[in-house]
Amino acid sequence: MAVGSANPDSSVETTVPARLDRLPWARLHLMVVVALGITWVLDGLEVTIVGSLSGVLQNEHTLHLSSEQIGIVASCYVGGAVLGAIVFGWLTDRFGRRTNITLVIYLGGVLLMAVSWGMASFAFFRFITGLGIGGEYG
Repeated sequence: MAVGSANPDSSVETTVPARLDRLPWARLHLMVVVALGITWVLDGLEVTIVGSLSGVLQNEHTLHLSSEQIGIVASCYVGGAVLGAIVFGWLTDRFGRRTNITLVIYLGGVLLMAVSWGMASFAFFRFITGLGIGGEYG
């Protein structure tokens, strides 16, 4: 049956996965695996570093954040990652992957975090960082 038919029990059979499995390993495959691995490592490193620095961020000589504010900042990062994955995933499906704009957004967010002057700016820059890393997932 065709996709979108009126019968809800219909299924679509495809030979695409089997055809892909028969392809020889090529440079493109290696590049995709390395790119995904780097993104995964950056995401894990990002979350780990900020989590490890939460005690320093609470210091009165730095941003002087409370535990609640650190939780809000972490949520901003996750919210940015979710929104970035949705928006940039849709854009990638529609237009294809043409640029490394998500990497630029990620790096910009990380650099801006270094010059944060308060909780609001730090949370906003974490959100931007999340947008970039979420876009990399797409």
